[in-house]
Amino acid sequence: MGRPKRADEAGGIYHALNRGNARADIFHKPEDYDAFERILADGLSLYPCQILAYQLMPNHWHFVLSPTQDGGMSNFLRWVSLTHTMRLHAHYGSAGEGHIYQGRFKSFPMQDDEHFFTVCRYVERNALRANLVDRAEDWKWGSLARWLAKREPEPKLLSPWPIARLPNWSQRVNEPLTEDELKAIRWSVRRGSPYGDETWVESIARRLDLESTLRPRGRPRKKQLAKQKAEKES
Repeated sequence: MGRPKRADEAGGIYHALNRGNARADIFHKPEDYDAFERILADGLSLYPCQILAYQLMPNHWHFVLSPTQDGGMSNFLRWVSLTHTMRLHAHYGSAGEGHIYQGRFKSFPMQDDEHFFTVCRYVERNALRANLVDRAEDWKWGSLARWLAKREPEPKLLSPWPIARLPNWSQRVNEPLTEDELKAIRWSVRRGSPYGDETWVESIARRLDLESTLRPRGRPRKKQLAKQKAEKES
């Protein structure tokens, strides 16, 4: 089975995620996170993509991105991942010891309304959800801490949001997502399916040829197989 089609259209908004191979750590010390942020800055200078939100975690990362040219997200993250892999191997003397990442990154498009806010909260509270900090903004390597700073730390990584940030944003990020919100986002992560209201999802899936991502993977259920068999025999 071939790889599913990836949406990467100029002006769209996407969540992107990748993990360490076998869920192994890809950041081992604070300097690793800092070095990765410098890689991000270099990548932004080379490829037409904007970072709207992000969080770096010990064994994975999340981004909310908006490419300014078709294919900009894929080109940016491909370069970032390759550069990170080479530099990490060089730093730890681990060349030839296997892959750093589990594979290519996962992504899905999202609607620029309350669904965008929900995904940004999901991303920016990742360290809090993992019990690495007491407050979401205490995690240094993410967009929330940068946004709350009086002046964004160097290197500058963030672009303005496409819609106005909600009031009391940090408080909202610290509030848990509902089970329904988490379930919907995790489905989109697994399948690469659009995240938004039903009408928007159907429209964008049809336009970007993502309709297969709306259907569950796997073999047909027994009832479906029995029905197909009966239809053939009739």
